Parts: sequence; C-alpha cells; structure tokens
Amino acid sequence: MANRLANATSPYLLQHAENPVDWWEWGPEAFAEAKRRDTPILLSVGYAACHWCHVMAHESFEDPETAAYLNEHFVSIKVDREERPDVDAVYMLATQTMTGQGGWPMTCVLDHDGSPFFAGTYFPDKPRHGQPAFRQVLAAIVEAWQERGDEVSRAAASVRAHLQRQGALGGEQPLDDATLDRAVDRLAPQYDAAHGGFGGAPKFPPSMVLEFLRLRDGEVARQMVDGTLEAMARGGIYDQLGGGFARYSVDEAWVVPHFEKMLYDNAQLIGLYARWGGPLGDRIARESADFLLRELRTSQAGFASALDADSEGEEGRFYVWTPGQLRDVLGEEDGAWAADVLQVTPRGTFEHGASTLQLPADPVDAHDAARLDAVRARLFEARTDRVRPARDDKVVAAWNGLAISGLVEAGLLLGEQEYVDAAITTAELLREIHLRGDRLLRVSRDGVAGPHAGVLEDYGCVAAGFLALCGATADPVWLELAGTLLDTALAHFRAEDGGFYDTADDAEQLVTRPRDPGDNASPSGLSATVHALTTYAALTGSTRHREAAEEALASIAGLAEQAPRFAGWSLAAAADQVLGPEEIAVVGPPGADRDALAAAARRRPGAVVVVADGPVPGIPLLEGRHAVDGHPAAYVCRHHVCAAPVTDLAALEPRGTS
Repeated sequence: MANRLANATSPYLLQHAENPVDWWEWGPEAFAEAKRRDTPILLSVGYAACHWCHVMAHESFEDPETAAYLNEHFVSIKVDREERPDVDAVYMLATQTMTGQGGWPMTCVLDHDGSPFFAGTYFPDKPRHGQPAFRQVLAAIVEAWQERGDEVSRAAASVRAHLQRQGALGGEQPLDDATLDRAVDRLAPQYDAAHGGFGGAPKFPPSMVLEFLRLRDGEVARQMVDGTLEAMARGGIYDQLGGGFARYSVDEAWVVPHFEKMLYDNAQLIGLYARWGGPLGDRIARESADFLLRELRTSQAGFASALDADSEGEEGRFYVWTPGQLRDVLGEEDGAWAADVLQVTPRGTFEHGASTLQLPADPVDAHDAARLDAVRARLFEARTDRVRPARDDKVVAAWNGLAISGLVEAGLLLGEQEYVDAAITTAELLREIHLRGDRLLRVSRDGVAGPHAGVLEDYGCVAAGFLALCGATADPVWLELAGTLLDTALAHFRAEDGGFYDTADDAEQLVTRPRDPGDNASPSGLSATVHALTTYAALTGSTRHREAAEEALASIAGLAEQAPRFAGWSLAAAADQVLGPEEIAVVGPPGADRDALAAAARRRPGAVVVVADGPVPGIPLLEGRHAVDGHPAAYVCRHHVCAAPVTDLAALEPRGTS
C-alpha cells in the first residue's frame, strides 16, 4: 500500500512511496500533525543517486517493525535535498554543528518549531562498528522526549540560536591581485603532486578551483591544473567507455569512484576540459558532452539530475570488468591487450575481482590508437546489454543552467554546433516551464514544474547559462531574460553587507535563513550570481551590476582568504575582474575568417565574447560594431577602455597560457 509520497514529483520521494513508514512531505501539515499528537519530527534527507540512502531505506524504512515504531512515536518527513536545498542547507549545518561531520542520508529530529535537537547521518539496522542501531537511537529519543522535555527544549533552543548566528565570512576589501596570489599559495601545499587533486581520499573533482588556477596561470597554478585534469581523465573516476565523470573517488589516486554520475559535475567539467584544450582536453569534453546528450537528456529537452551508482543491487556493476569478461567480448588476443592497456587485473581494483577501467597513457603508435578506439567501441556496445543504473529524471533549474553554459563552451571551442543547439532547447524549456514572471521554480519532471521556489543558485546558474547563449547566438532575448533573473536576485536575495542569502525574502521561513557562500560540488548561489552579474555588466556596460558583483565578492573575503578550496568559483570571478574582464565583440560576415577570430577571442582567459554580423538592438556590446573594410573585426575593451578594432588573428592570441 502506497504512502503519501505516491503523489510526489521527486524520484527520490517516489522511491519511498511503498515504504511502510507513514511518510509526509515537508510542509505545515506535517508540523501541525506532530503538534496535535505531541510527537517529535523525524526528518530524513537524501537524494535518488545516494548509495547509503538506499542501504538505510532497505535496512530500516522497508522494515515493518521499524516502520511501526516510527509511525507510533514520530511524524516522519522525507526530503529530497536536490528539490529542497534550503531545507537541506539548514539541517546540514545543524548536523555538522552537532556531530562535526555531515553527509547523506541525513537524519535529524526536530521539535514542533523545526528546531533540531538530534542529528546524524546513516544508522545501521543493527549495532555495528561502535555505532548504535537505528531502533536504539529512536528509542532513546522517544525516552528523552517523553521524560526529559526540558532538556530537549534547551538543546533545541541552543542549536536554533547557533544556526541563526551563522552568516558570511565578511570583509570590506575587494578580492584584489594580492588576495588571489595568497589563495594560490594556500592551495599549493594542499595539492597532491603524485596523483593530482587536493588533499587525500575521498577526492572530488575540484572544477571551480581549477578554473581559478587556470585564470591565474603561472607555473605553480599550471602544474596543479594540468596534473589534476590529466589524472582525473585517465583514472577510474572517468568512464573510459561512455564518457562522463563519477561523483568522487574513494581513493586518492582516482582509481575507484563512487559510481553515481551527477549532472552538476559533468556540466562543469565539460566546459573546463574544453577551455583546457589540447588533444586530451578536447576528447574528454567531447565524450562527456556526448554522454550528457545520450544518457541525461530528457524527452522535454532538459537534463536529468543523476544516474544511480547501483544496478542489480550492486554499486558499480554496470561499469567494472574482469579479464574474463574482456576476453568474452573481445577474444583472447584483444582481451589480453585491453586488460593491459585499461588496467584490468586478475586481482581487480574493485570488488569481487573486477576492475575499473583506466587509461594511464594514450597509445603512441597509430595502429594501437586505432585498436584502442575499436576495443572501446566494442566494449561500450557490449555494456549496453547490462542492466542500467536508474536515472533521477527531475530537471533542476540550476544544474540545467550549468549544462547550458558547459555545452555552449564546448560547442563553440570544439566546433560542435549540436551542443549549442542542445543548450538552446534546454534554455527554452527553462523559460517555458520554470520561469513564472520574474521568478524561477526549482524543479520539473515530465514537463511539469514542481511547487518549490528557486533558490539563489537557480537564479545565478540559469542567468549565466542564458548569458552564454547570448554570446553564442547574439539573440537579445537571452540577455533580457538574464537581466530579469539578476534583478530578482538583487531585489529579493541580497543581504545588508552586499552578499546574498540563499532564499528569497518572501520564501518559506525556516529555523534560519540559509546563507552559505562556500562552493561545494556545484557553485554556491553567491558565486554563481557573481559570475552572471559580471558577464551581464560586460555585455551591457551596467555599472549597477558590476558594483553588485564587487560588493558580493568583498562580503566573502574572509572565506576566500581562509579556505580557498571552498571559494574557487568566487575566486575565479575575482580573477576575471582582475584580468578585465575583457569584453570582445566579433562582427562581420559569417565564414572562416570570422570563425577564426571568434575562436581566438574565446580562448582568451576570462573574456566575455559575443559574435554577430553587426550591431544588434538590445545587446549594448554590439552597438556601433561593424566589419572593417568588409572584413570581420574584433573589438576588445577592458577596464572601461576600448582598443581599436583588429582584423589580424595574431592580435587575439590568448594572454598567457590557458
């Protein structure tokens, strides 16, 4: 028998619709029910591609006895963190405050005002490794609620007060050149010179930090960028057959990933690898963009949130190989050769003697290169017969904004119009389904928008995607829509110190108004919005938007100084401002000459580029821009000063080495 979640739009909530737990969705009805019954609220937060969320669901939420206990003593609320990042942010901060760590599944217990007084992550069904069983935890909470209510109230009030004190790491000075140099200096000792990336295991793709370092250039920064991008591309975290990156590596050498593939990771990495360029960067960008179009594209032309890590009840089963499986597909000779080239060993690098595929080096010999291409194609085809991981097919506005930006970047730099066309249709979906007046809705599924309001990252990432399309197509509608979203962000999300809150001033009131300026696996709302504000100012000349970006960056100066690994996208925005940002209009008749000028302009680090036949009403950067003596020309402006137009390709060679 289905529970209340059967009516949800979230695939994660629908996964729990057949649980014997009497789940509620987040909302005032659940809190009213808890108050009526005088029970605590159990809040369980996760997401569809989360492996340990599945484990806890199977062990506890599908167990009739555990469910009966929950139904008797709690009002249980299930939240998809990707659908309600505001709820997730508040209670993740509480979990980290109370336990010193966080992650998913996240388990919090709240009073009737939503104040948490207990928090944790995964709890096993039986006591294990010094960790109590979930039922033991529940019983202790019930006993405290019923017998020591005053203690519970004091604990909840204390946590609530702590959450309400949290804010941005402030500052009043802009992130100047010296600040950026110090950030590079702080990052350098954390860099893993042996394996690439930063710190030890687990390792997440540091996309935003790498873009900052790419913009800073210099030998130290370049080594960190080159070493990390090559190591990830050659490791098991990258799908050597189908393209695309897994969410993170469980080891320091990028060999064994946690196998779920997230849209937000791949959307960022496509653009980053395209900007890095070279044979390896171009190949990874192209293969990963093809993965996006092939496996995450929805029938409505949006992009699904994620692919699960598990299939047939096992993590990674779809992706790993044994030597015997290689021989079965390729034959003895090619199977043995592939095992050597792709690091598939008899012992295995993963579970049950299987190995992830790695490619430590590209074949030097042309014959071997062709052989590898053929082997990869045959293995990819054979893999299509395996049971595929499940797909979380909800469309998240922010992550689709990232996908638009990544596909535009890859399409323009690689000369693949298909990617730009895909970005346009995704943007049209966001405009038609997610945009209501000047407000965004966060998620949709099957072409129907859910009820949840967009948060700041939705506005920043979607605006940035629209601006990327304006530069690629010279269609002013995308500039106008981006301006609408940014005006909403400035009117409803801005904080008193020039920074931003993550939720609007008229959004649902939670225990505290979330405000996290730090980047995680995807850009923070603040850093995404700063990038969009900077680009919008470059295209329009708007002083108001440029100053808003500068004030927002100043508001997180402390974070950038203290923890640059968690401020990479803000630092990249600051690096853009220090570089210029350059504003480049390439105009003239279509053809090879204009394409060459446009490509050179887009290779200039941090440049905002728009390409058109000539002036376009509604795009100020193109005003008065014409071909020179009938030849395509590039107009370059920086620091409010414009140089004479150039028609010579050499004049647009990138500054530094990208």
